[in-house]
Formats: sequence, structure tokens, C-alpha cells
Amino acid sequence: MSSIDNDAITTARLLALDAVECAGSGHPGTAIALAPVAHLLFQKHIRHNPSDPQWAGRDRFVLSCGHASILLYTQLFLTGYGLTIDDLRNFRAAESLTPGHPEYGHTAGVETTTGPLGQGLATAVGMAMAMKHERGIYDADAAPGSSPFDRTVWVIASDGDLQEGLSYEAGAIAGRHELNNLVVIYDDNEIQIEGDTALTTSEDVAERFRAQKWTVDEVGLASDGDVDIESLDHVISERRSSITGPHLVILKSQIAWPAPNAVNTAASHGAPLGATEAGELRSTLGVTSSPFEVDESVLLHTRTAVSRGSQAQSAWSADFEEWSIAHPDLASELERIRSGALPNDLESLLPTYEPGQQLATRDASGHTIQRLAARLPELWGGSADLAEPNRTAIGGAKSFLPEESDTSGRAGRNVHWGVREHVMAAAMNGIALTGTSRFFAGTFLVFSDYQRPSIRLAALMQLPVTYLWSHDSVALGSDGPTHQPIEHLASLRAIPGFAVVRPADAVETAAAWLAILERNAPAGLVLARQPLPVSSVAAATVLDGVRRGAYAVLDTPNPDVIIIATGSEVSLSLEAAAVLNDDDVAVRVISMPSREWFSEQSADYRESLIPSSVTARVTVEAASTFGWHELAGGVGEMVGIDQFGLSAPAAEALEARGMTVTRVIEAAKSTIAAARHTSP
Repeated sequence: MSSIDNDAITTARLLALDAVECAGSGHPGTAIALAPVAHLLFQKHIRHNPSDPQWAGRDRFVLSCGHASILLYTQLFLTGYGLTIDDLRNFRAAESLTPGHPEYGHTAGVETTTGPLGQGLATAVGMAMAMKHERGIYDADAAPGSSPFDRTVWVIASDGDLQEGLSYEAGAIAGRHELNNLVVIYDDNEIQIEGDTALTTSEDVAERFRAQKWTVDEVGLASDGDVDIESLDHVISERRSSITGPHLVILKSQIAWPAPNAVNTAASHGAPLGATEAGELRSTLGVTSSPFEVDESVLLHTRTAVSRGSQAQSAWSADFEEWSIAHPDLASELERIRSGALPNDLESLLPTYEPGQQLATRDASGHTIQRLAARLPELWGGSADLAEPNRTAIGGAKSFLPEESDTSGRAGRNVHWGVREHVMAAAMNGIALTGTSRFFAGTFLVFSDYQRPSIRLAALMQLPVTYLWSHDSVALGSDGPTHQPIEHLASLRAIPGFAVVRPADAVETAAAWLAILERNAPAGLVLARQPLPVSSVAAATVLDGVRRGAYAVLDTPNPDVIIIATGSEVSLSLEAAAVLNDDDVAVRVISMPSREWFSEQSADYRESLIPSSVTARVTVEAASTFGWHELAGGVGEMVGIDQFGLSAPAAEALEARGMTVTRVIEAAKSTIAAARHTSP
């Protein structure tokens, strides 16, 4: 490192120190200790252009230990991403560009939202997978390192990241897919909140990752106790052209080094060092600068990243233009995909079904996937070892694997995740963040519990990922209560910015797929295993209704009672309505595939469908009734399941838990009586 590089590292250390002191909270220890690492990456190894943070040819940097966010923010300031000294002064303040954890879409240069430990690492695995897939589609024959589609994902990870179970899943998937475009620097400082990591860990991390087929290097401390930045630089540089799988660099550091008293203390992990220690750190570093003071010569040096980035982007653009001229059709297709646009003819491609036809919605989803995949090369996906029961396999497509054969390859569209729901969901986020994929992944609805942290992040970032959840109720039968979801729909609906879509039949399922793609936002498609009858409602009406989240499948101008149902319970409700109509009860049956989409509609539409004047209402869903009270109203009835299921054939399980025509009829009559009793 040159003297000006050392000055820049000192500046980064002090900015991290000052920002946390000014905020009165934060995580200074890692940011101070790893300032040399971040400087090395942003000044030498990461291909990026601070003046164009969305450049398609850039590498990605993921700070998996998102609590050390100030480590990233100082580099974004120093390299010229637009952050100012005032932004650093406002670290962790309301509405600032420097929140406590990095937030995608909020701060230029932040590639993904991180904070929950392990998520950043697993998301980075998805990014690397998507980059390999994209290269396999568009430039498979180019020599290694010569393609405009060659990019690298860089990660800084902590002890906490590697302790989370998610990291084991992520490590296994990355190794299996030989992601040599993934470099993870593991900050092995042996300190976490409760003290020394020996309190919780005795494993050999190097051997763990070697067993998962990673290339592993270990870099010890420098002689003065600092991170050995020269050795780290050498290891990264020497390995880049030769490794065949993901690269883990285990880097020894001392948290808060070189703070004289805070170094190697758990206290420095998550709290300001304090004025006294801050002053002593300045003395140790040999500086007399004031807080947030940055020498102009340092900024001139660090912001050469802008000119280097612009030059790199210009060179890349020339290569990309050459590729585009050689592959005009692929280039045009890629431009459409990157813009987020969909072909105009997708509606005409949806499968059609006859009224009364019996078909499970998981089967209809499978049919729709085949039709859409033929028109959308960006559509790919897989399941957690459940491709057959989830109906997720794209027919005729290869498996996404590093081995090139008649059945597999980097361009493969069927991903085999194994029984790893958590990394599947987290990696989906990374795949979506690359901007050239519409990715879906399936498992049973009950196992969405394993995915919840990643679903929440997808909602926070508003990523276009689609979860396919089959086996959506006790109707899955004799597998019993461990596999029968009860509370899951309610808990998923509680996630802000996330849409749960539970179609009633095959036509609704096809419409739901199109609506999800059109919205370009996170959604969960909830599918039944058992056959369901196709309604007689016209397909165009169904599509319009699904897009709105709810519509009438049986309309009556002046209903005595409104039945609101989702999924398989729509047909149940229609059966009940037929009996009630014979008793001269006027019934309107509403199919509500997505409560979230319905809530977005105008007040006039919502009132036209469910008039406030009609207080006799019944909600019907084979799941927890939690959350249905608002739609049911004060005198309404809720037909649902508020206890665990049981092991029995599907019909018996449904009857045992009260999902019957008789119960819906009784509820309708009860709410009509209650409404009449309470009417003025």
C-alpha cells in the first residue's frame, strides 16, 4: 500500500468512528478493523463505476454483516457514489441515506438489503448463480474472462453469518454449482456480542467449506496486529484465474484495531467507543484532525475510482456492442428483459379449460409454466426436491448445473435445490437482483416457515420473485398435521408489500400467473393438491377479477348474504349457494384470490362487490380465521380451521375440520338472522 492509500484507510477508520459516535449507536469495531479490506476491494478488485451504480457489467458487493453498514457507507462516500459528509453525520438518523443496515433502493451502491445474518451470503450465491445462467444463455462459448457477461460477486461475512444455519445451505449450493465467480472474505475476529466465539463454536471452518467444494485460503494477522492486506491482495489476485469453485478467504482480524483499549473486546461490536477511546485512537493513528474532517488529497485519490470505473464501463460497452452486433436477436431480447417489459401476447398463451372440468390448481400452474416458459426465456425455477408434486419442472429444459450435457448446463432452467427451502428463498432474491430473471421456486405451503426471513426481505426490496406453495390445506390428507398448513396464510398476509394469491380453479391459476408477472413484485401462489371444478365464468372476466384480487363468481343484485371464499373453498361455497338459493336465499359468492390486490382497488369497486349495506357475510377458507374479521364484519361468520389437522384421507380430513357445505349453509343462515336482528 502507498502512503496515500494508508491515509485513505486511516480516513475510513475515523469516519466510521465519528459516524457511530455522532449517532450514539452502531457497530464500530468491524468497520474500523476492516477499513483496509474495503479500501482494497473498492480501489482494486471490484469492477464498478460510482458514476453509474446500475451499470449492467458491474460486479456486485454484498456486506453480509450488515450491522457494519458504516464500513460500506464510508467507501460509497470516498469513491464517489454521491454520499456526502453530511450523510455520514446523519448515520442511523431518520430518513437519512445511511440507515443502520444497508437498504437496497435507498442508497446508491447498496446491492441488497442485509442485516439478518446469513441472508447476504445466501443472496450473493443467488447473484452468482444468475450471472452463470445469464452467461450460459447469451455467451456460453466465450473464453473464460473474455465475455461481457463475466462478473464477480464479492462478499464480506462475519462469524454470525457463518453460524446461521442458512450459511450451511448456501455453502452447499455454491459448491455444487462451482460458482467460481463468488469470493467471500470471512472476517475471523473470534468476537461476537456475548464474547469469544469459542463459547459457541469449535468447528474447523476451513475444512467445512473445503468439504463443500470451496477453494479456501487463510490469511493471518500482519506483524503489527492489523489485517494483512498485502497477503489478502496476493491471495485474491493469484486465485482469480485458476479456481474452479467459490472462493473463501478466512481473514484474521482484531475487532476495533488499532483502538488501544477497545481492540478485541465484545463491547466494540455494537456500541460507540466513547469520547476518551476515540481520542486515544486518533493519537494511536497519529492524526489531529477533527471529526468528519477529510483531507482533499485523500478524496482526490479515492475518487479516482470514478475515472477507473468510467474507463472500465467504456471498455465493457465496446465489448457488449460487439456482442450485440454478432447476436442481434439475443441483444434485443435481453434489452426487453432488462427493461422489465413483457411480450404483448402472453394472455393468448394461457391454457384454457372447460367449465366443470376437474383439475388441481397445482396441475394448472404446471400447464401455465410450460406455456409461459416457451415465450419467456427469463422464466426459470425449481423446487426444494419437490418438482413433481409442485409441478415446477419446465418440460424439455435442461437442469441448471455446471456439467454441460444433453440434460444439464449453465443455461439450464430447472434448478435442483435439494431439501433447502431457506437458501432457495434467499438465493431467489439474489437472482432477482441481477435484473434478468423472473424466477419461481416451489415447496409445500407448510414449509414456507423455513423461507420467512427471505420472503420478508423480498417484500422489503419489492423483488419480482414468485413462490409456488402447493398442498395448501388439510385436503392434502394422510400426511397429517405436520404437513397441513393452518396459520400460514394469515402469517404470510401479515407481511407488508407481499401478495398471497390462492386461486379457486385452473382458469384462475393461469390468470394469477399472468397477473403476478404483470405486477413485477413478490407474490406467493398457493395451490391445491386435490382436483377442483372449473367455474362457468368467462375467462376474460376471471382474468379481470384476478387482477383486481376479487370478483363475483355468482352474482345477485340484492343479496341476502355474501359469501367470500378463496381457493378450493370457492367451489364449496358455490355448492352451499345452490342449496340456499333453493331455499329462496339470495346469495352472492365472491372469489377473493388475493386480499392484498383487492385492498388496492378503488373504494367504489370494493363497495360494489361487498356493499357495506349487506352485513350478512360469510368468509370461507380452509385455514386460520385470523385476519378475516374485517371482511366478515360485526355479525358475519367465519368458516375456517383454528386447530391443527389430522392424518386422514382428504375428504375425511376436510369433514373432520368442518369444511363442509352444511357448515357454510348454517353460517349463512346464522349471519342473516343476526343481520336482521341488528338492522335498524
